[in-house]
Amino acid sequence: MRLDATKRSLTMPAVFVHGVPETAAIWNDIRSALQRTDTVALALPGFGCDPPSGFVADKEHYVDWVISQLEGFDEPVDLVGHDWGCLITQRVVSLRPDLVRTWAAGGGPVDDTYVWHDTAQVWQTPGVGEEFMAMMTPELLAAALVDELGPAAADMAEHVDERMRACILTLYRSAVDVGREWQPAVEALGASRPALVLWGRDDTYAPPEMGRRLAARVGAEFVELPCGHFWPVLEAQSVAAHLERFWTRH
Repeated sequence: MRLDATKRSLTMPAVFVHGVPETAAIWNDIRSALQRTDTVALALPGFGCDPPSGFVADKEHYVDWVISQLEGFDEPVDLVGHDWGCLITQRVVSLRPDLVRTWAAGGGPVDDTYVWHDTAQVWQTPGVGEEFMAMMTPELLAAALVDELGPAAADMAEHVDERMRACILTLYRSAVDVGREWQPAVEALGASRPALVLWGRDDTYAPPEMGRRLAARVGAEFVELPCGHFWPVLEAQSVAAHLERFWTRH
């Protein structure tokens, strides 16, 4: 039986952190392809689930929330993140390496040279971001993503609601300078924890050069995948195999 995010394991699970505008469901294909069954896909507050009362959806509170989830396990975990889950994973490991045995991540740069993609900059702009979100229906989002994701675009987009839109705006507006703020701690972490960096060759939101820079920064193995940004969907079988080999080595 696979663990869910509400349960605690006496073993050392693999814990997956999704991105934006994703939900925990983005990990379903990878989790199904893995040999191991001790896997947990966290549902970030506001993304397909209700946030805790009083939760502030900024970057630091999401990091604190993930740390609180990892503290519930008896041993350090194998942490995996995509997109915003990649940023959060880097921050969590840099702050609490004691909670992590290994980490694997990609598609989200913590890098002071990175310039946010166009949509992110719209979300970060007061007024303009709200106007954009008012138009971002599940149907329009699915249409925007269908060329890259195919039928999976509708599955991802159907979870977009008013709650998620508000969380996205708060999160991105808290992260205008995230590279400058978080990169020093990631650099200080270095190679103290085994790391694997996974990046889509054709990622239009963050180029693979960001992944290579991250890998060099933390002494990680770098894998460039033959796809765009959404490698948990587009390369699930391949990513599962890379993760299994990585975990076995460490």
